Amino acid sequence: MEGITVQRPHARTALACSAALLLATLTACGGSAEADTVKPTAPEGVTAQAGSATSVHVMWERSSDNEGITGYDVYRAGEKAASVDAGKLMTDVDGLTASTAYTFTVRARDAAGNRSAPSAAVPVTTPADAPADDEPPTTPTRLRGKADSGRTVSLSWGGSTDDVGVTSYDVYQEDSRIHSVPGTRTTARLTGLRPGTVYTFTVRARDAADRSSPDSAPLDLTTPSAPGDPDSTAPTGLRTETTAQGREHLLDLSWDQPDTGGTIPAYQLFLNGEPTTTIVWGGTPPRGRATYRLTLTDPPGTRYSLKIRPKLPDGTWGDFSAQRTVVLGD
Repeated sequence: MEGITVQRPHARTALACSAALLLATLTACGGSAEADTVKPTAPEGVTAQAGSATSVHVMWERSSDNEGITGYDVYRAGEKAASVDAGKLMTDVDGLTASTAYTFTVRARDAAGNRSAPSAAVPVTTPADAPADDEPPTTPTRLRGKADSGRTVSLSWGGSTDDVGVTSYDVYQEDSRIHSVPGTRTTARLTGLRPGTVYTFTVRARDAADRSSPDSAPLDLTTPSAPGDPDSTAPTGLRTETTAQGREHLLDLSWDQPDTGGTIPAYQLFLNGEPTTTIVWGGTPPRGRATYRLTLTDPPGTRYSLKIRPKLPDGTWGDFSAQRTVVLGD
């Protein structure tokens, strides 16, 4: 048949050998990327705070690497106790013994498997067991704060009380714990934030029995935008109100609309971090303060975290509002 070439077995072998020889030659001549052998820098600013009689909260500052950090490993007396990905700069180490001294170090790692030198060792001693500690601490009060820069905020609050004693205060941002301080402190300085972003903070007190208080009242802080960045497009002043109606709950939202230089045709509502509905106005979009009612059929006691973001005049989604938490039936 014409137009068909039959490749002989010995020809295929020769081609394979030629390809292998070419690959080896290219590798020898620097044709492939060099292996990453550079170790990340050792984490600095490591702290260890006993969160209870059997747990310690370890925090550290971000390391640097020529290619990029992929995670961190936390060691207790030289033995690995926890591993987290590069996006986290803290972890809890549980299963410890009360009234015991421990030492923690942290090492950074990259995609090539290189590990940094250990950080400076940080000692901590867990408190004694708290017998008959049956009550959680009271709620922290008067949470206040300010944005020191585009990446740093400072918080302060009124102290809690406990039937035995408060061992730590935990700072939460959108339901995720991001910082802890000893129970003797009522201030915190948070770093590594993003400029031009709305943050919602709450604080909980914790005792030696690992019982946590209810959340403090939320505090909204907006970090200033970096020079040259556009202004925030986040809705502000988000308020919520729930009303029971038979077996249903009505959730009423209201907020101040951002100045975007045009009409905002819609908003996207997120519940517990997931997009739930798009709020589209039936007629002319409102000006100034906007409102929306959502009907929920979940049982009393169901907890929701919610936030919204606007659809901008150019069709893109804008910045998120501060987050609000509601409990049906409260």
